[in-house]
Amino acid sequence: MTTVVTSVPLERKKSREVYVRSCQVIPKGVNSPVRAFPGLSQTPLVVASGQGETIVDVDGYEYVDFCQSWGALIHGHAHPKIVAAAQERVAQGSTFGITTEIEAELASEIVSCIPSVEKVRFVSSGTEATMSAIRLARGFTGRDFIVKFSGHYHGHADPFLVQAGSGLLEMGATSSSAGVPEECVRHTICLPFNDFAVAEKLFKEMGEKIAAVILEPVPANMGVVFPKEGFLTFLREQTEKVGALLIFDEVISGFRVALGGAQELYGVTPDLTCFGKIIGGGFPAAAFGGRGDVMEMLAPLGPVYQAGTLSGNPVAMAAGFEALKLCQEPHFYENLEKRTNLLTRPLQEWIERSGAPLCLNQIGSLFTLFFGKREVETLDDVKGCDFKAFARAFQSLFQQGIYFSPSPFEAQFVSGVHTEETMERTLEALLSHLD
Repeated sequence: MTTVVTSVPLERKKSREVYVRSCQVIPKGVNSPVRAFPGLSQTPLVVASGQGETIVDVDGYEYVDFCQSWGALIHGHAHPKIVAAAQERVAQGSTFGITTEIEAELASEIVSCIPSVEKVRFVSSGTEATMSAIRLARGFTGRDFIVKFSGHYHGHADPFLVQAGSGLLEMGATSSSAGVPEECVRHTICLPFNDFAVAEKLFKEMGEKIAAVILEPVPANMGVVFPKEGFLTFLREQTEKVGALLIFDEVISGFRVALGGAQELYGVTPDLTCFGKIIGGGFPAAAFGGRGDVMEMLAPLGPVYQAGTLSGNPVAMAAGFEALKLCQEPHFYENLEKRTNLLTRPLQEWIERSGAPLCLNQIGSLFTLFFGKREVETLDDVKGCDFKAFARAFQSLFQQGIYFSPSPFEAQFVSGVHTEETMERTLEALLSHLD
């Protein structure tokens, strides 16, 4: 039963009981660190159900959800067509460890939407996708070094845990993770994002040793940060010049900022792309794909090994296939951005009029409101933000039944089912707090 109230308490009885019980058998009670609400000094949200734009916690309180499973649910919670597709598929068997027809159908859908992708391989998580992509790049080029950028998060595989983003930013400025030997990251080079000069110097000095450059074309795991004009094109030119591969991690931006992802918006063609979130329709699924000659280095065709018992799980494939069909309905992305703008445009106008120390970065239905800064372009900018101000805003919205992603280092996601009334209510709540 949903509890209709004017104010949601930060401490909720059943949520607290479930969380304390979880802490007895799960580290910190969560299976992904940011779910513990670090730095927010309140009991984490414990969800019971979701429908459309809303979620309901175990105490019965209802919230408008702007996290949407970290962007995976572009069509909202429990979309009827996706639910029906998953139910029909699971009734025929949930997993086989054998090839099913729906894998090829979803793969064909991805290939038809993303011109840079000629072949695709499914996995179960974004971490698997990026981990496999850099192994493939090393196998294809015969080189060892991988270049990434500060604040860009590519999952929790050892080679990526160097100045990474997402929940890792909560852990301190000098170490991304304990338990990662130096030998595991000595072939990972981490550069400042948006710095042409530093990148150019590296390519000149080490270009022939670089297997691949991997980045989020639009970083969203330190909050939404835009690439400087020409930066992605510059990386494409430099990688081609030295024979390295360019890998776009579009786990978040893929099928979110446009049907063709960020590479469509910026007109830059990578060699490999990593996908996740939306392509699973709310189920655990991810993929990496790209040039045919590179992808054919994968076993059993080539010498680069990759495998997974649940890779291409038919239930996830069926849900993902339905999700991508819904994304291709007429004017879907245009309408999604218009809906998002109902919140972001008046908010941006208020920021400009007031001169408040805030920065609103938005691309399509993806946005982050940074506190304490007027401009955010790098990880250092992000680290200089006012995290206490974020916590106050988060709690103010939470108490009004509006759930933003519970970290200043993350983005907010608008779905196709968020209503005009919801966007206006959220704007009013935000402005009321900021005033």
